Amino acid sequence: MDTISKFSLPLLLFLLTLAFGFWLSKVGRPYNGALFNIHKLVALGAVVFAVIQISKTGVAGPPLLVVAFIALGLCVVALFASGALMSIGKLDYTLTLTIHRIALAVLVIAAGLVVYLLNPAQLMK
Repeated sequence: MDTISKFSLPLLLFLLTLAFGFWLSKVGRPYNGALFNIHKLVALGAVVFAVIQISKTGVAGPPLLVVAFIALGLCVVALFASGALMSIGKLDYTLTLTIHRIALAVLVIAAGLVVYLLNPAQLMK
């Protein structure tokens, strides 16, 4: 089984998280409770299934792979924290939204790097 198919469920859940996140942003504040909870739970599911697949894969590779995994972990923490702070509304909303968007962009880049480093031959076909 190749790397892409191993991570198809976490990828699908990530895309669903994005879809619910964009939907939430269009609905605006105050956030719809049901949409917000679905967004959080799907994101949590994506993280759990990704970690399960990463642990099954048995990561071995260049030091850049370790750096990419660390970046992924930090981005996940930043996304959950900034999402929680936005929902609470205690801090500057614009700042937390900016952090949320930057963490998402870095997560996408780091995830692409991880997939490439885990199985570079798949991208050459």
